[in-house]
Amino acid sequence: MSQIILIIDDDEQLTELIEEFLVSFNYEVISKHLPEKGLEYLDKNDVDLVVLDVMMPGMDGFQVLRKIRESSAIPVVMLTAKGDVSDRIVGLELGADDYMPKPFEPRELLARIQSILRRSKAPDSMLDILEFTEGLVIDKLRQEVTYKRELVQLSTTEIEALVLLAEHAGEVLNREFLVESIRGIHWQAFDRSVDVLISRMRTKLNKVSKAVELIKTIHGIGYKFVGTHKN
Repeated sequence: MSQIILIIDDDEQLTELIEEFLVSFNYEVISKHLPEKGLEYLDKNDVDLVVLDVMMPGMDGFQVLRKIRESSAIPVVMLTAKGDVSDRIVGLELGADDYMPKPFEPRELLARIQSILRRSKAPDSMLDILEFTEGLVIDKLRQEVTYKRELVQLSTTEIEALVLLAEHAGEVLNREFLVESIRGIHWQAFDRSVDVLISRMRTKLNKVSKAVELIKTIHGIGYKFVGTHKN
């Protein structure tokens, strides 16, 4: 069965080109040119990934992403004509899984979509469920995280980062390792995307319980997961 990509972008010419390209790689593509129509479709149908433009009339992509994240952790790739680092950070803070400035090569968009979908569908190791005495449970097959028995809405990239940290519990992981392992691409040195990702994940976990800090910052190096595996 083909995986379904929903494109929400008011640029009809661009969406037609993207749709034609992705269909040639056996994806089923649905295009919506009004943000409200995209949200309406997403509310009534199952899709595997959303490609979301930032600059749209009426409701911008950030507002759409907020709506999506209220009820879904579906992977989202954001597109923007600006390409500013600040815009990318805002998108990541709101829960985007990746961010591409316009113009872009369709093959690069395809590669990022394929990478995200592989991460969201495939388990990282033979151990499919990671469970910790602090009450955190990560189900990698279902791509679900529960903390203190409460479901935590994390994006695909957030879950991948949490799995990576949890599987290396007690180890200090530097930012370079996190960048290469989570994204498979090299971000620029001034890019705060890793820090934003970890901060956002912490915030969501802290909403459930502020008593335990599971991810510690190792200043000047990176991060360490301090949870204890449950036997």
